[in-house]
Amino acid sequence: MSATLIGYARVSSAAQSLEIQTAALTAAGCTKLFTEKKSGTSTAGRSALEKALEYAREGDTLTVTRIDRLARSIADLQTIIRCLKQKGIALRCTEQPVDTSTAAGKAFLDMLGVFAEFETNLRKERQMEGIAAAKAKGVYKGRKASVDREEVMRRLGVGEGKSSIAAALGITRMTVHRIAKEALTAAEK
Repeated sequence: MSATLIGYARVSSAAQSLEIQTAALTAAGCTKLFTEKKSGTSTAGRSALEKALEYAREGDTLTVTRIDRLARSIADLQTIIRCLKQKGIALRCTEQPVDTSTAAGKAFLDMLGVFAEFETNLRKERQMEGIAAAKAKGVYKGRKASVDREEVMRRLGVGEGKSSIAAALGITRMTVHRIAKEALTAAEK
């Protein structure tokens, strides 16, 4: 059986296009493509990546356009690289000189992973600074409550059971319990 060039393309949001990456992977000779629109901050929930890793066999090459398409944390990147190495699968990037079979290539790969993680951390810091500034101005109020706490308390007040309230409002029994406990704690203060 001949080796397969497997392409993996990822963008972070549904609004972004995979077209440029898929065209580059096809031009690089990839005959099997896996694509998804998911955040790269974690490998959790990235089903196309899981399928690509399951599909790949010894001698195959997993190809991405850039390392940050594969992982944005050095820990996730190292886990993926370890998995590829154990299965005898090479990793190649179309836009970066990555070759996992050499010491220099491995070092370069690790450096790219560190920079991808650094970029993610900087973005998080900027986001938190923006949220803090918006809160200070009174502009940012956070996410709207998804549970009508007053309705939960009203129903509890008339003696309705927690399971019944949870079913009626489409929430878990634990949420009803937590709201009741918070109200009790607030009343004791």
